[in-house]
Amino acid sequence: MSNEKVKKALDVIGVPRLIVFLFFIGIVITAAVNGIDVPSFFSSTLKYWGMWGILVLAMIPSIKCGIGPNFGVSLGIVCGLFGTLLSMELGIVPKIDASMPGLGPWVGFFFAILVSVAVAWLVGVAYGKMLNTVKGSEMTVTTYIGYSIIFLMCIFWFRAPFSSGEIVWPLSGVGVRNSVAMENSFGYLLNDFLGFSIGPVYIPTGIILFVLLVCLFVSLYFRSKTGIAITAAGSNPTFARASGIDVDKMRVKGIAFSTILGAIGIIVYTQGFGYLQAYAAPLNMGFICVASVLIGGATTTKATISHVIIGTFLYQGLVIFTPPVSNHLLAGTDISDTMRQIIQNGVILYALAQAKGGSD
Repeated sequence: MSNEKVKKALDVIGVPRLIVFLFFIGIVITAAVNGIDVPSFFSSTLKYWGMWGILVLAMIPSIKCGIGPNFGVSLGIVCGLFGTLLSMELGIVPKIDASMPGLGPWVGFFFAILVSVAVAWLVGVAYGKMLNTVKGSEMTVTTYIGYSIIFLMCIFWFRAPFSSGEIVWPLSGVGVRNSVAMENSFGYLLNDFLGFSIGPVYIPTGIILFVLLVCLFVSLYFRSKTGIAITAAGSNPTFARASGIDVDKMRVKGIAFSTILGAIGIIVYTQGFGYLQAYAAPLNMGFICVASVLIGGATTTKATISHVIIGTFLYQGLVIFTPPVSNHLLAGTDISDTMRQIIQNGVILYALAQAKGGSD
């Protein structure tokens, strides 16, 4: 194969994706050779793929509208946490289950989504309008906002006016606990729905189907008139304006959509984890989402559903498989988090280095 063909193949596959894929295959083979329970860890990979899928999907609207990877997805995350806590505070699940057993968790889940989407839309619109004033520096600003909102919300969570015993601190009776158990709400709802096993591998059908349905909705949205306008505004603002498209308005819609997906994503993540984690727990989630979509083959200007699906699987696969392999080969040490940080930050740096400068 000629050098030109190799270069074209690498451009199609993407260097980060190729490196991470080969590393992942090597980790899996090493695990199998050393007698590590590969099927069990593969089941966990599928579970975490579903838990993170929609959060990573939130990167697509922001990239398509021209803002780039949404490091500030934390805005959507806190909206989703608020919606979940409100659902628990109002006792949606117990109330519905008392009259219609079995429906409570589903009503509580979709109520949390409904509230979160409404709040996230308002927050996302304000967020998008602010980003329109800092064109050319969006990724820097979104990173700052992502961190700032988490610490700002720490103050709110500490004094939040909730009264449910499952939410508040047991001694003071105010504020949100660090970890709020979801067992009496809608914890594990999607993970257990229609789940089945193929040998030793558990398939969390519910969460996989939900993620794929949201992916389908996003795909159809970007084939609509509004979706095409958002893509046009992001890929070629000058041409979009000449065609009568309000570029600033499309950018706002794109970032608002990203914020909404972030809110839904954290609800899906929380039910799969079984605990709601507030305060600084979501601090680095934005970086994980960005790294995942970039590993999948996306760039700072182009992203597709396939990038999300592939990238999330590879990233979560590494996170799941690396600890047992490193602990087995290097007894007494754990370099798994170091490897995750190297891959995560390395992929982000590579993508930023490949990004072409320019301003609208």
